Parts: sequence; C-alpha cells; structure tokens
Amino acid sequence: MAQTKDSTAPASAAANPDDPYIWLEEVRSDRAMDWVNAHNAETVKRLEADPRYQVNYDEALALAGAKDRIPMPSFLNGEIYNFWQDEEHLRGIWRKTSLADYRTADPSWTTVLDIDALGKAEGKSWVFKGADCLEPEERLCLISLSDGGEDATVTREFDLQTGRFVDGGFDLPRAKSAVTWEDQDHLLVATDWGGDDLTTSGYPYIVKRLARGQAMADAVEVYRGEKDDVGVFPGMVQDGSGNRLPTVVRAIDFFHSTTSVLTEDGAKALAIPEKANIAGMVDGHVIVSLDEDWTVNGKTFAAGSVVDLALADVKADPANLAPHLVWAPGPRDALEGVSTTQDRLLIATLENVRGRLWSYAPSRDGGWKAMQLDLPDNLSLGFGSTDEKSDEAFLVASGFTTPTTLYLSNAATGEIEEVKSLPAKFDAEGLVVEQLEATSSDGTKIPYFVVHRKDIPLDGNTPTLLNAYGGFQVSQTPYYSSNIGKLWLERGGAFALANIRGGGEFGPAWHEAGLGTKRQIIYDDFAAVGEDLIARKITSPKHLGIFGGSNGGLLMGVEMIQRPDLWNAVAIQVPLLDMIRISKIAAGASWQGEYGNVNTDPEAMAFWQKTSPYQNLERGADYPEPFIFTTTKDDRTGPQHARKFAARMEEYGLPFYYYENTEGGHGSGADIKQSARTNALTYTYFMEKLMGPPAGGTGEGAK
Repeated sequence: MAQTKDSTAPASAAANPDDPYIWLEEVRSDRAMDWVNAHNAETVKRLEADPRYQVNYDEALALAGAKDRIPMPSFLNGEIYNFWQDEEHLRGIWRKTSLADYRTADPSWTTVLDIDALGKAEGKSWVFKGADCLEPEERLCLISLSDGGEDATVTREFDLQTGRFVDGGFDLPRAKSAVTWEDQDHLLVATDWGGDDLTTSGYPYIVKRLARGQAMADAVEVYRGEKDDVGVFPGMVQDGSGNRLPTVVRAIDFFHSTTSVLTEDGAKALAIPEKANIAGMVDGHVIVSLDEDWTVNGKTFAAGSVVDLALADVKADPANLAPHLVWAPGPRDALEGVSTTQDRLLIATLENVRGRLWSYAPSRDGGWKAMQLDLPDNLSLGFGSTDEKSDEAFLVASGFTTPTTLYLSNAATGEIEEVKSLPAKFDAEGLVVEQLEATSSDGTKIPYFVVHRKDIPLDGNTPTLLNAYGGFQVSQTPYYSSNIGKLWLERGGAFALANIRGGGEFGPAWHEAGLGTKRQIIYDDFAAVGEDLIARKITSPKHLGIFGGSNGGLLMGVEMIQRPDLWNAVAIQVPLLDMIRISKIAAGASWQGEYGNVNTDPEAMAFWQKTSPYQNLERGADYPEPFIFTTTKDDRTGPQHARKFAARMEEYGLPFYYYENTEGGHGSGADIKQSARTNALTYTYFMEKLMGPPAGGTGEGAK
C-alpha cells in the first residue's frame, strides 16, 4: 500500500528536472510540513491499527522511564551528578548526591536543574546537552541547551554553589558553538560571530577569547582556520597535577586535522600527524592516539597506537617532538577509548571485538607499567566517568543477554567493586549468543554476533533483525538493549550485529578499507552477513529485516536497492540518502572525508551516481516496503534525505511507511514519550513484515 500521492506539481521541477523534490529541502516551509503531516498521519493510522502497537508503546515507555535503571554517574564538584528522565521528568533533571550515598540501593538525590520546569518558564522546548565545569573547583559550569534536540545550542553560565544561572554571566546565543574555559574570567569560543563566519559544513572556523562582561563583538581573535575546513574547536587539556594545555583543533575534514597549542606568542602548530588526536594528559604526559603511522626520529609508531609526549617539550618546541610508545595493537586488536584519573592513564581496547580495560602508570624511566583490570570476559567493557582528583573510575560492562553492570575501580590498585546492576529487563532464559563469520566478496572474513533461542529449528523461519553501522571508525560491540530484548527477542525473534568494514573493530585499516570510492566493500560485507544467516537457515529473506541510523541509514538505503532479494523489511533511520547533494544539506559537507567529494572528484561523483539510494530508485522494482524515519529538528543529517527518498518512492508507485518526529534532533525523540512512540512504530512494522499479522486479525500494514 503506497502513501498518498502529492498531487501538487513541484514549483521547482522545471528548474531542477533531475530533482523535482528540492522543495522538500526547505525544512520548515508550510508546503514541506503539510507533506510531512499527511504522511505521518497515514503511517500512524496504519501501524496504530495493529493491536501490537499499544503493547509495544506501553512496554517501551515503561522501559524508558523505569525507576530501577542505573543512574549513570559523573564525578563533579566532589559529588556524583546524574541526568535523569522518567515519566514525571520527560526532559529530565540534573541532580546530585554523595559518592557514599550513590553506593546505596536508594540514593537520596538533590535536583540541581529541572529542564522541564526551565522550558515551561521560558516557553522553550529545551533539551539538556551537557555541562562543562571549570577545573579545578568545578563550581562554575557552562550549560548547553538545545531547542527541540537540534545540535545547535545556547550556552549559559551556571553556579553549582547557588544552584542558579549566573546573573550577567556568560550567555552565548544559539549556534553550533565550541566553547571551553580558559580561566574563570575568559572563554575560548568558536561560534557564528555574526558575519560570514561559518564553514561550508556549517561550523565555526574562528576562535576568539571572550572576557567576562565583554560583548561578543569585542572578543579577541586567537585563531583562524579556513572556510573550506569542517571547523575549528578550542579545548583545554588538563591533568590531576594541575597542568593545563590550551589547544585548537582545525578539522580539515572529518579525519584529518591540525592541532595547535596556544601560547603567549600565539598559536603554534603541534607536529603530530593529521590523523592523530590529543586524548588526555597524566602527570605532565600528553597522550596522543594515532590513526595513521607516525615516523619520527627514525622510529615508526603504528596506526592504532597510543603514544605520549612530555608536556615541557610540547610547550618549549611543539614543532620538534619525541614520542614514547604506551600501547600498540596486535593483529586483532583495536583502540576503543582513552581516559585519565589523577595518576593513571586508562585505555579501553578490543580483542576480536571483546572488551579489555587497562590501567597504565608512568614510571620514572619514561616508560609505562600496565595492569589489566579484572572484569568478566566476552562482554563490552568501557570506562564511565573518571575522577581527576583521585584514581577512582567507573567501569561499565554489558552483553546481549547480560544486563549492564556498573563497577567502581581504584585504577592505581586494581580494586574493583560492583556498585549497581540493571535488573533483567527481558526474559533471557534459553537465549544463546554466537560469534560467527561470513565471507565477503573479496574473501575477507566478516565477524558478526547473533542472539537467538537455543532451540530454534534451523528451517529459515526465525524472524531476524540485522543491524550494522559501517563507517567513521565506529565499532559495534555487544550491548544490553531492553527494547530489543523485550519487544523482539521475547517474542521469538533473533537479533544479529555485523562488524562490517568502515567500523573500528580492527583498527584504522578496517575503517580505511571502505573509505570514499572503496565503499562498495562495506555494502558487500553487510550483504554477505545476510546471506550467511540465510545459508545457516537461521532465517530466510521472508523473515529477515534490517535497520540502521545516520550512516547506518545510508547503509540501509543502499542494501534495499542493491539486494532487495535478501530482506523483507528495512528501517531507514535519520539517514543520508541523497549523496549527490549531501554537501548542501545540513552538516553534510563535513563528512566528505568519509564519502568523497562529489563536487571536486569525478571518481566520487561516478561512484555515488551509481550507488546513492535517492538517485538509484527504479520504477517497478520489487523492493521491500521500508519504514523511513527522521526528525524535523535533525540539523546533522537533516530530514531532507528521508523526505526526498520517500517522495520519489511515491512518484514511482512504490510502497513505504514514512514518519517524521517534529522534534528529537539526530535521534529517536526529544523525550522518552517521543522515543517510546518511535520504538513502538518501528517494532510494530517489523512484526507485521517478519512475524505476520497479529493473532485474531490482520495488521493494516500486512494487507
């Protein structure tokens, strides 16, 4: 069943014969929103008619607002802070308690900032986007607030001691700003300064020093990038010994950048590779993670390694550096993250997509002494908040069927205490997790995880959802999902997660294998996993559905068009789909380092002309009927991609579902009710397509 045809001829059709839906790129125009509202109404009518929708919504909302969730902690101002949302606090409260009280089963919380109340008082749809508090006191904080969930924020100064926004304090207007404290009376700010001060990607490229009480127009420039950069981003690297290093990162593209240190004599370039980042500082050791080989002084440090630089050398002569190795990956290893405490460097790694956590202590001879933290195997492991006033760190462990557990560790001694564990949110009895491999088109083995009931018959009839991301060096590791468990696995479905190229599961080379015009291998990897699930008779095309968001939404669009024979359901979420006009939509120009630049590179243009989902839809093709989801407030990928793709499907008489949340930013919703609705619609769609009509009736979408 196709959506209702828009009978109004596009005013821009004559001027854009190859793209008659340019008008849908006008995000808030009356005409575009009329189109959105009409298609939303049709999708809601169809899916809410299925009796499973209300059950799914009620369960998703209960999971999102459950009181027994782990309140994820942050060390701040000598206490533990947490941001919390539930049915009474849809937009959330920022609250605090003591560490001792947090350790108890039922902590006593004090509300610091109520976002719902603030939004009501100011007539805004505020969404909390975080806080940056001035070290070392951590009393004055820069609070970022978004209207409806978009990436652009306002930034206001807040005093934790008084519990109020500071009268006459720092107050930056709405923009995609990057702001950091220089000291109590000065900020380093990259923002839209009111002129032509944004890059083609929509981010600032001029950094200025803003003094307390100073008008924005009077701020003093300290660094200027280029108009064609992605953007420039000031930062302050600090350690538990009180050392500080102000920096500016100039992002040339999404993966290449230059780093400068700010000195009394101005900004000076730091001679690290363009694919390297300052990851932290410990006891005067500046920690750098490498995404490319670095040869210096006749020695080569491999891509994926962690090295350190002496802070004194960085300040004295940033153009001539002498790095020392801290950690180097093995053939199946990858760096997942770097954190610091007062005296320790913390490194999270993957070993064949299984988590490992390490604590490193600097030694007097200039080396590092490593200690692996003793945690369960075969789980995803990561560092939560760390304390730069002690060596305490929170650790997080979870798996597909293992509820998330929070530990408190002393990174110096290795002592670990279990603090909180999420109660089981779904019945995992009888479920098994397997790590399998598929063979891609070039013979490369692609690992993937699959969760299913131990006793499923291998007859191809198990409804199965397959997910992947495949880009930006983002790793996909096992995780505990209450929604997948409750709304899918409990109902007899299976779930698979693919570690395709483009991700970071095996280091920078795994990512670079699919960059730019090499990207078809990513799509081949994903199809190979689908074929493998079918060959093993875990499922079949009739019962196999796929989903992904953002870059994963692009993946879904490509797979729907290239391999419609493999899937019966495709959820395309907050996607990129028009890869020819990507640089002209939202922040799309910033990702040309990942996808190639169709405006300047004929090879990139040729590749995307034959691969871009929007341009490659065909009349009369036998595609699965997709569920296309986006949000009006998404100023990252933008709703334009999803709208135009759906409009072209409609023109071609191809069936689809379309739903656009009018808030939410680059996600499922601005509050838990919006997110619950998105989840309910999505899982109802999958149930209709892969499990069949509800008992005692025919779902509207199954007709």
